Amino acid sequence: MNDARLDDGGERHSSAKIDRNMDATRQRTQSPIVTGTSVIALKYKSGVMMAADTLGSYGSLARFTDQRRLTAVHSTTLLGAGGDFSDFQFIKDKMDELEVYDFNQDDKCDLTAPEVYHYLQRLMYHRRNKFDPLWNTVVVGGLNPETHEPFLGQVTMIGLAFEGDYIATGFGHHLGIPLLRKHWRPDMEEAEARTLLGDCMRVCLYRDCRTINRVQFAKVAADGVSILEPVKIDTKWDHSLFVKTKSEFGASW
Repeated sequence: MNDARLDDGGERHSSAKIDRNMDATRQRTQSPIVTGTSVIALKYKSGVMMAADTLGSYGSLARFTDQRRLTAVHSTTLLGAGGDFSDFQFIKDKMDELEVYDFNQDDKCDLTAPEVYHYLQRLMYHRRNKFDPLWNTVVVGGLNPETHEPFLGQVTMIGLAFEGDYIATGFGHHLGIPLLRKHWRPDMEEAEARTLLGDCMRVCLYRDCRTINRVQFAKVAADGVSILEPVKIDTKWDHSLFVKTKSEFGASW
């Protein structure tokens, strides 16, 4: 029997076609609208520190200036993400569900940073295989529960995952990594890590048109996760070559 139905105009449509159309509507974020840019993170002597600006770009418009892209999972894991902001909210909801599950189990066995990292890797790879990816690059920081050493990993939108001593997403990968390669040390103190991340975010501000001078810092150490309020970083725009004509260099300014 032909499983079909008539629409209001009298045309015949099969249920299979309708089901396909319904499946098509379930795909999300094939063209991200509100996006965030760089997240930069590094290990230091006693933990992991992370920084991200708070801009949510509506296309190329700097529309939302307080979109915070750093969050905590339990009190042991720090999460940051670049890319589509609605997909980041979806990931946060997933993390909240896992926290509630852990709480209800009441077995004193909460998810650790490496476990969150591996969970996100499977989640991102699963969504990639459905051709419905979560349009984010996620950075996970915390402490390894077995060695008590700092843990830092990154998961991309296609499920590619790797660990590192320092990590950057978006334009920060191009602009911040050279500074991190030059100045990072495994025995850095917290203040040194904060200064280095501030330098990286300052370079991103100068060179990336999808960021603003409003940066949020966060850290995770043995005493838990601390996410600070956004701050403005110091900048300098009155260099002589910025304010004087450059016509003698053959440029247009």
